[in-house]
Amino acid sequence: MQLNPGHVSLDELNTAWLGDGDITIAPACHETIRLSHDIVSSVAEGDAPVYGINTGFGKLASIKIEAKNTSTLQRNLILSHCCGVGEALDLRATRLMMTLKLVSLGRGASGVAHETIAMLESMLKHDVIPKIPSQGSVGASGDLAPLAHMAAVMIGEGEAWSNGKLLPGGHALKDAGIEPITLGAKEGLALINGTQFSTACALSSLFEAWCAVRTSIVVSALSTDAIMGSTDPLTEEIHALRGHAGQIEVAASMRDIIAGSEIRESHRVDDQRVQDPYCIRCQPQVMGAAIDLLRFAARTLEIEANAATDNPLVLTSSERVVSGGNFHAEPVAFAADQIAIALSEIGSISQRRVALMVNPTLSYDLPAFLTPEPGLNSGFMIAEVTTAALMSENKHLANPCSTDSTPTSANQEDHVSMAAHAAMRLKRMNSNLSHIIAVEAMCASQGVEFRAPLKTSPILQAVMQTIRNIVPTLNEDRYLSDEILRLAELVLNGVLCGGLCLPTLTPKGYQHDR
Repeated sequence: MQLNPGHVSLDELNTAWLGDGDITIAPACHETIRLSHDIVSSVAEGDAPVYGINTGFGKLASIKIEAKNTSTLQRNLILSHCCGVGEALDLRATRLMMTLKLVSLGRGASGVAHETIAMLESMLKHDVIPKIPSQGSVGASGDLAPLAHMAAVMIGEGEAWSNGKLLPGGHALKDAGIEPITLGAKEGLALINGTQFSTACALSSLFEAWCAVRTSIVVSALSTDAIMGSTDPLTEEIHALRGHAGQIEVAASMRDIIAGSEIRESHRVDDQRVQDPYCIRCQPQVMGAAIDLLRFAARTLEIEANAATDNPLVLTSSERVVSGGNFHAEPVAFAADQIAIALSEIGSISQRRVALMVNPTLSYDLPAFLTPEPGLNSGFMIAEVTTAALMSENKHLANPCSTDSTPTSANQEDHVSMAAHAAMRLKRMNSNLSHIIAVEAMCASQGVEFRAPLKTSPILQAVMQTIRNIVPTLNEDRYLSDEILRLAELVLNGVLCGGLCLPTLTPKGYQHDR
């Protein structure tokens, strides 16, 4: 896949995250890359101090470095910044992080040599993926520690996965037939200054979240049939009168999904219930708002993925090297916080539907805890408790990270975004959400089966068959943990909503302009 820095789409980023094919940047970028590298080389040979080229870093910026020590300065920068701790970032997110760094350098504002960019392309092609500790960035001055661990492999240090094995960085490169590079002026700084770790983590979780969102729309329709809920609240005119795009799309999708349900038709007349609980009736409003919020965050992250977030930046039009603050990841932190809020609310309304279905006084004649013999069996009693625990944890995790800050680097870097924290916590939230939706899918399938001989819609019958391939009907109590886990994996992989007409992350009419 050939990427055009500055114009890379969400779909292309999703493809990169999935690891489908080689990744290179468009040849049209090469001339600007060469010009910026020539400017940096010229500055490096001069006497005027320019940050990151012939000076120390951070609070040490006032210390001039001799030209003969240029390579040593950049190598020392990388090694000194390899201070990350914690579990390793997953390979998909790491691959996306490398892609984002490639795109950023491809803007031609960082001053790196073409060989450095080609090095990243080769590592991606040969699947040499650095081990990136997930903790150590505060999301300002760039994601310094995580990106340093990536750069370390490029110079033959650190650790990397190659052919499924974790090896010393130099060995991983050698196995792939790649020679380590020697960093030139500013190249080490260009590699570690940027928001690519935070942005990759946020995008990875956004892509997973979107699978959960689409699945939740399908499962909520199944839950609606399980409790014999009304589809009147899905009426098109209701949502048109409000006008929110996400809400309109969710209602339309649910109408299509539930169409043809015998269960729905069986209680359309003479149903004594006037209105369903909010978790059924307001699903388009809640889910639609979450979709709108996720799309807003997606737009921010798409812009950031295409951005030059290095410092200083090489302005080729005026042949200047100028210090700025594009490394500050506040937009990413805000976007990640927005995603977290959406994930929390999607899980919250899903959990309420689980609670509704297991409650015999509210579920319209479903047996207590959805078991044929309540008392002797507990059915989904504790599965519902698990969803409550996960929902509560996600509420806690949804508290904003972007409002936190702490000064670092001897107070030179005195306001930071905490974007890395904001983005990293999303993976756990997605995991929690996927388990909540999985339990809802199990309960809804069980509830629909209690409505036999009436059948749900053809679409939902197919969804139920996929669920039943993983989770058999719960006739007697059994060990459920593994089944919840397997079904949660299907939620995050989008298997339960495959092929259905559902909202897309880039909505119809979306214009890709930057």
